[in-house]
Amino acid sequence: MKKYLCRIIYEIIAIHLPKSNIKYIGKYFKIIRVFLAKNYIKYSGKNINIQKGAIFGPSLSIGDKSMVGINCVLGDKVEIGSNVMMGPQCYIYTRNHKHNKTDVPMIEQGYEEEKHVIIGNDVWIGSRVTILPGIHIGNGVIIGASSVVTHDIPDYVIAAGNPAKIVKKRIAYNL
Repeated sequence: MKKYLCRIIYEIIAIHLPKSNIKYIGKYFKIIRVFLAKNYIKYSGKNINIQKGAIFGPSLSIGDKSMVGINCVLGDKVEIGSNVMMGPQCYIYTRNHKHNKTDVPMIEQGYEEEKHVIIGNDVWIGSRVTILPGIHIGNGVIIGASSVVTHDIPDYVIAAGNPAKIVKKRIAYNL
């Protein structure tokens, strides 16, 4: 009962509260959104941030010090690691429309089975990134703004474009 009540309050009220970074009072909006989300999602780590307008389902898992950006839409089977930054207006899809029959309109074919999207630790997802169903994004990855991720991305690379391609490897510097 508590899960359903928290989800309803989140979706009716908390989703519309102002951004978390408003001087002096923004932290209270963050506290409310996070409290409600933690009580209905699968897993939430410590010190997470759920920004204004974020839409997600109860199967969301989000690790320590990670955030869901402003107006992001996440499918139901999404696992986000720790220390993940997500820009505004990202879309993470976990299912697609069926389209294999040409004699039946696509709108009448229903949906494919949901596929998990897994995002590793220490990932930076730029604004307006689209991630398609079943994708695994490795640790330490940077996804450039407005990219469309259509295939898995290995650890410690920078990927950008439509479709997203590896443009650079991240190099560790020991100072």
